[in-house]
Amino acid sequence: MTESIDAAQADRALKAKHRAMWAMGDYPSVASHLIPELGAVLVRECGVSRGDRVLDVAAGSGNAAIPAALAGADVVASDLTPDLLEVGRHLAAVRGAQLEWREADAEALPFADGEFDTVMSCLGVMFAPHHQTAADELLRVCRSGGTIGLLNWTPQGFIGRMFATMKPYAPPPPPGAQPPPLWGDPEHVHELLGTGVTDLVARRETVRVDRFTKPSDFREFFKALYGPTVAVYRSIADDPERVAALDRDLDALAAEHTADGVMEWEYLLLTAHRRG
Repeated sequence: MTESIDAAQADRALKAKHRAMWAMGDYPSVASHLIPELGAVLVRECGVSRGDRVLDVAAGSGNAAIPAALAGADVVASDLTPDLLEVGRHLAAVRGAQLEWREADAEALPFADGEFDTVMSCLGVMFAPHHQTAADELLRVCRSGGTIGLLNWTPQGFIGRMFATMKPYAPPPPPGAQPPPLWGDPEHVHELLGTGVTDLVARRETVRVDRFTKPSDFREFFKALYGPTVAVYRSIADDPERVAALDRDLDALAAEHTADGVMEWEYLLLTAHRRG
């Protein structure tokens, strides 16, 4: 009994850290300035249409949920971080989209079994620390024959390598937590979804990013606005040498992935049908 209480307390503490991390910086600005089209890409890949019941898991400020609502679907956007949902409500109102916003943990979704025709996540569920638990929830709330759609950064792509670059500077992850970019490995996702799906299709694509004229521009943008990067820098703020070293490592990575002011960030686009 004591062990289960301790585990529950540890999970609450971990989720509180995740909630705080994504409230740091300004992720909605990152999404809107760098990757505004990716949500619509996922919505098209899932074949979302008018009248579909759609759940966007770890929806952030609605990068995919809002396009799904504008396509005529009945959409619920769920996320662990209320700050992001509040921005999403404003963005939806500006664009004339009507949808429901719900605070929810991707590893314990407050929805009924088989409630949705489409369950999707655009660069969201990949940050849930326990991959199998999150995958099981995606499957549980999707109806038989429904669509599961995921868009995630790959381990070998630029953002995946950015996380690998930051890892030596970050506090050690809690026991059982898995690296987010593993969700961009098709074999890993196939294993997570297992026999719960059929017709799994996955392909790697890239998104063009041309905002940064030099590597330090990228680094400073992410230091200021991207929650995971902000959190790592805060964890080493009292060690100027480590801060300078991480600056150099991120600059080198950005330089390696930039040609004529353009970066190509690789992601995995995956869809499958919930097995009946």
